[in-house]
Amino acid sequence: MDMLTIRRPDDWHLHLRDGDMLRLVAPQSRHFARAIVMPNLVPPVVTGAQAAAYRDRVVAAGFARPLMTLYLTEETDPADVVAAHRDGIITAVKLYPAGATTNSASGVSDFARVRPVFDAMEKAGVPLCLHGEVTDPSVDIFDREAAFLDRVLTPLRDAHPALKLTLEHVTTSDAVDWVRAHPGTGATITVQHLMANRNDMLVGGMRPHFYCLPILKRAAHQAALRQAATSGEAQFFLGTDSAPHPTHAKESACCSAGCFTAPHALPLLAHVFEEEEALDRLEGFASLHGPGHYGLPANDDTITLARGALEFPPAIEGHGQRVTLFDPGHPVNWHVKDTA
Repeated sequence: MDMLTIRRPDDWHLHLRDGDMLRLVAPQSRHFARAIVMPNLVPPVVTGAQAAAYRDRVVAAGFARPLMTLYLTEETDPADVVAAHRDGIITAVKLYPAGATTNSASGVSDFARVRPVFDAMEKAGVPLCLHGEVTDPSVDIFDREAAFLDRVLTPLRDAHPALKLTLEHVTTSDAVDWVRAHPGTGATITVQHLMANRNDMLVGGMRPHFYCLPILKRAAHQAALRQAATSGEAQFFLGTDSAPHPTHAKESACCSAGCFTAPHALPLLAHVFEEEEALDRLEGFASLHGPGHYGLPANDDTITLARGALEFPPAIEGHGQRVTLFDPGHPVNWHVKDTA
C-alpha cells in the first residue's frame, strides 16, 4: 500500500495555549477538522463566557472548529456548566487533580466539593474528561495512573453510572483493562505513548522532548496501548495531547511536561499502525471512534497519506515563539499528501 485515504480525523485532546503561542500553533493542527481544546490557561477557562471568548480567539488564530471545555474547580457553578453545554459553547468539562500537570494548580483536591457538578452533568448529559493521575507524593510517578483508577475513577463511576467519561491519555495496561471493563467509557491515546516508552526517554541521557505527563511507561504498557489503539475497539480513539512549550522551557534544568506532535501526528500514527499490521484500522481510531463516543457525525471530507519519508522542521517559529517538535528518533515512512 502506497497511499491511504481516510475520513478526515479529529483530535480529542489538544492544547493550543493563548496569545502569541496560540497564534503560532493553531494552524499546525490543520490536518484535523475538530479538536477538544484544553482549558488550562493562566488563568483557566472556568465559565461559559470565558469559554466563548477563548473559542473566538482560537478561531481567529486559525483553527476553525474548536470544541471547547471548562476547567473544573471546587467553585464551579453547576448551572453555568449545564447552560454552556446546552447553548453549544462547550462540549465537555475537564477534571485536573490539583497539581497533576501543567497549569493544574486550580484543579480538584476535595472531590466531595464537586459532587453537585457531577450530579448536574450526569442529568444534563455533559461529558467529563479526566486527567487520570493521583497527586499523592507517596505514590511513585510511574504508578499514579493505576492508583487513580482505584482511588478516584472506580468510586466516581459507581456514584455516577450515567456520567459520560473520557479517560484521557491512558498510559498503562491497567487503564486499558479498566476501560474495557466499563462499557461506555472512552479513552484517548497519544502519539508519543504509542511510539515510545521510558527507555526511549531515559537511556543514554534524558530527552526532554519525550517528557510528558502522564509520563512514558514500560515497554509492556506501550505494547498494551498499541494493541488497544489498533484493535478496532470503539472505546479507544486519538487524542494527541499535543502540548507546546517554548524550546527554552523544555531544554532546561526542570523541563516543562508535554510533547508537541500536532504537525505530524497522522504520519506518526500511520507508521505505528503499519508496524502493527493494522493500517485498515487507522480510520476507526483517528476518524470514527471519537465522534461516535461524543455523539457527533464523522467528517465528510478525507485526508490522504502517502508512503515516503516524513520531512518536518525540528522546530517552528513565529510571533516571538520557538517550539521544538517531538521527533521519535528514527525515520517515519508516511506523510500527509492532501485533504479533500
